[in-house]
Amino acid sequence: MMLHRAALALLLCSAVHIAFAMTDGLLPNGNFEATPKASEMNGTQVLGRYAIPQWEISGFVEYIESGHKQGDMLLVVPEGAYAVRLGNEASIKQKLTVVKGMYYSITFSAARTCAQDERLNVSVTPDSGMLPIQTMYGSVGWDSYAWAFRALFEVVHLVIHNPGVEEDPACGPLIDSVAIKTLYPPRLTRDNLLKNRDFEEGPYVFPNTTWGVLIPPNIEDDHSPLPGWMVESLKAVKYIDSDHFSVPHGKRAVELVAGKESALAQVARTIPGKVYTLTFSVGDAGNGCVGSMVVEAFASRGTVKIPYESKGTGGYKRAVLRFTAAVERTRVVFLSTFYHTKTDGSLCGPVVDDVSLLSVRSPRALRR
Repeated sequence: MMLHRAALALLLCSAVHIAFAMTDGLLPNGNFEATPKASEMNGTQVLGRYAIPQWEISGFVEYIESGHKQGDMLLVVPEGAYAVRLGNEASIKQKLTVVKGMYYSITFSAARTCAQDERLNVSVTPDSGMLPIQTMYGSVGWDSYAWAFRALFEVVHLVIHNPGVEEDPACGPLIDSVAIKTLYPPRLTRDNLLKNRDFEEGPYVFPNTTWGVLIPPNIEDDHSPLPGWMVESLKAVKYIDSDHFSVPHGKRAVELVAGKESALAQVARTIPGKVYTLTFSVGDAGNGCVGSMVVEAFASRGTVKIPYESKGTGGYKRAVLRFTAAVERTRVVFLSTFYHTKTDGSLCGPVVDDVSLLSVRSPRALRR
């Protein structure tokens, strides 16, 4: 009986551990507020491989306090009092307990310092992705990025690595606020030929933040942090939430922040020769992005340009594109015709949301 109870207690402890590891939000010490011991520091440089609680480091890693100066440059810490800076070929790593076969998204904040062509390699074996961060989209000094993976093992290692080759080995990006979110990729239904039509399934958005999350360029749909959608462009698109922005439908939407260099796409199964109706919402995020906006939509040989006059205070309108499918797989693409910036110089643009693709024979499509 005692043995049975001990086994049951062990099982419950294991279940609690897994539940804790799977909770959406910051990773253990994901904001680096738990500090290294003074004996494992040399100025700002971290000396011990395991000096930062919950993390393993490699290479030249610095522990930066908010307000720290490097020459005339003030280093900006995205959240809280501390962040880490990755020098040339430096990395941080954390072991994650996950569910094999599930999809996950990593969200983290990064700030540029003094490098000219800053990039980050994010990986969970065997997947990896190179994220360019030389373009600053916001005006606060940093941006939040998302990257996704499918777990092939129950225990994986997340690595964020700076492949930089700067003359100054310390001249690398700041990393802060690393979080995880379980993704549940939507399946196709009879109501829509597109997956994740309203963008409700997506990466973790940090609470009490006003800059959204960037979905990096060249993201394919197999491991997209925005399930079902691809970013087929040189620049990122921005994932926004209704807590901090004006969203046409539901709680999430996408802002096209880089003109024609910021394109969102999905491939849908279609029947050649059949007519389809693509409907969607175009609006603004209520974030002070003012001007004459135009969203371009493409599907098969059909195109449409939807003008939207933004006052920067929120709002939207519905748009329609009818087209005849030419092939069995039709690529649906959205992009912004123009670049837009706010008064503070940060990039912004029109919002796309509530996307529907249906055959015109569908009663629902005819009602629209």
